[in-house]
Amino acid sequence: MTFWLPVYTLWRRDLIRFWRERTRVLGFLGTPLIFWLIVGSGFGDMGFYYPGTLTLTVMFSAIFSMMSLIEDRREGFLLSMLVSPAPRASMVLGKVLGSSTLAWLQSVVLLVFLPLAGYPVSLHLLAQLAAVLFLIAFTFTSLGFLFAWKMDSTQGFHAIMNLVLFPLWMVSGSLFSMQQAHGWMQWLMRVNPLTYSVAAIRRLLEPSVADGSPALAVSVAVTLGCGLALWIASTAAASQKVSRSNA
Repeated sequence: MTFWLPVYTLWRRDLIRFWRERTRVLGFLGTPLIFWLIVGSGFGDMGFYYPGTLTLTVMFSAIFSMMSLIEDRREGFLLSMLVSPAPRASMVLGKVLGSSTLAWLQSVVLLVFLPLAGYPVSLHLLAQLAAVLFLIAFTFTSLGFLFAWKMDSTQGFHAIMNLVLFPLWMVSGSLFSMQQAHGWMQWLMRVNPLTYSVAAIRRLLEPSVADGSPALAVSVAVTLGCGLALWIASTAAASQKVSRSNA
């Protein structure tokens, strides 16, 4: 209970906070949806860009939900968490799970467009997609926590995240396949963790696709490994911050 009660409390707080700011839903969902409709219609291939759109939705929602951490610091709520007897790992996990759940729910809403993208719909497929989307949400939320913990300005956080995330997303297989890319670009795509997130969704939707993307098992394993590594790094960063403050 010492560990899981703070996790549940922070998770529930983020959900209630989001429900009171419903205009955030429009921004997080609207931008990727409009992008998909315009780009997909322009190139005449709604299906190819659909996995990238799902990933972009999760990425936007997960990362920018972590701006609440900066707001918590300004309001003094973060300080009250740090001086509480709750383990730092539970604090990090609660914040990450709260934002992950919000990002996951928003991406799940976009699954209603599966038929429009030309993919068949089944309960088994939806369950697999939902599981992978939550894993991606957890990974990006942990990344957002790691950056937000070291920043005091929401404007600076927004600028840095755009600078980091958009290039990663553009070379992840969302806009063009690995087969179509030049040799040096293929190398970049293979070392880009986001490539494996997009590939996991694409492999679920098209198991026999031959576009050079990584296999499903490899994609899920890399995404899971990155998520755990980023959460551990976030927990370590939070602990180090407490140590310096106490010193």
